[in-house]
Amino acid sequence: MPRTTGDYRIATSGSEQVLAFVPRPLPPDDPALAIDGQLAALLAEATGAIGRLKVAAVMVPSNDWFLYGFVRKEAVITSQIEGTQATLQDVLAFEATRTTDRPDDVREVCNYIDALTYARREIARPKGLPLCVRLLCEVHRRLMKGVRGADKDPGAIRRSQNWIGGTRPGNARFVPPPPEEVPQALSDLEKWIHATDPLPPLVRAGLAHVQFETIHPFLDGNGRIGRLLIALLAEHWGVLPSPMLYLSLAFKRHREEYYRRLSEVRAQGDWEGWTAFYLQCVREAADDGVNAAQRLFAQLSRDRQAITNQPTATVAAIRLFDQLPMHPIVTLTLAMSLLNTSKPTALKALDSLRKAGVLRETTGRRRDRVYAYHDYLKVLTEDTE
Repeated sequence: MPRTTGDYRIATSGSEQVLAFVPRPLPPDDPALAIDGQLAALLAEATGAIGRLKVAAVMVPSNDWFLYGFVRKEAVITSQIEGTQATLQDVLAFEATRTTDRPDDVREVCNYIDALTYARREIARPKGLPLCVRLLCEVHRRLMKGVRGADKDPGAIRRSQNWIGGTRPGNARFVPPPPEEVPQALSDLEKWIHATDPLPPLVRAGLAHVQFETIHPFLDGNGRIGRLLIALLAEHWGVLPSPMLYLSLAFKRHREEYYRRLSEVRAQGDWEGWTAFYLQCVREAADDGVNAAQRLFAQLSRDRQAITNQPTATVAAIRLFDQLPMHPIVTLTLAMSLLNTSKPTALKALDSLRKAGVLRETTGRRRDRVYAYHDYLKVLTEDTE
């Protein structure tokens, strides 16, 4: 017999009445979610993949550049799921030059990066906000600042009915709780996040994601906040030491199944089916991260050797090369700032890296040139074009 995961309430939207779904508080019960059999095997595989990701992060020269690339890649893909066209190359070029052909889309991605950075800083501060509804509202405020949806109450829990799919609640694919039910549903979720639960933390992060998506507490931006919540919880519960696990690419690859699994939780109480799918995505995302980290590290090693073999290599060129993983697109002005040096010295460093085949000039101009660490970017930007 299917598990009941919520109840339907009559909600009024405009001139029509619809049935809106109100989820029961976590954890799943009657019966409880049991991690055994296939789920236990999938959990072991996902946990093993996360262990390899932790090792990969330790093996690279700097955890900062590891996170720099991964955070931006996730920001791009999670925004693409919501319809933006910005690529990772667009975002990195904007960070280097402060110019872009896609200002609105790039700003959405940059807002995500800012929102994640803010959330992590608050959680880490002794007197900062914990992982709570208020924090998510502040994250949402930053996410929606000055972009699409900026007119839909950024940072505020919705006070009107929303829906998913369709042109109105009456023909929607899913209608979340009526607005008057949302504060209690969020309060229940927050209490469960901070309560003791025997379920593994990795599994709990997946359950919290579904619950948040089902509540759909904001008028816009719920998908990005819901995916960001997984990364925050994985770090908060010690699954990973930093937010290295990003699932947007896996969810994007398996988009139809993702939506089907969410629907089956609501309609049939199939938490087991969702958890199996989610753990497979975790394993896939972790394996993607390990593969990318290994290839990026190998590329850096080859290029460092190429630079040191270059007869005209300078100390400044090597210092600039060490900055490239966090600045894979660079200008003369940026190089001067990174090296804290003069224009001639920075120009010589850029030219040395260009002659070594590390940097490529991308504009063809004689002035205001832009250089890209092409081979590094080729690995980093996979699946983001």
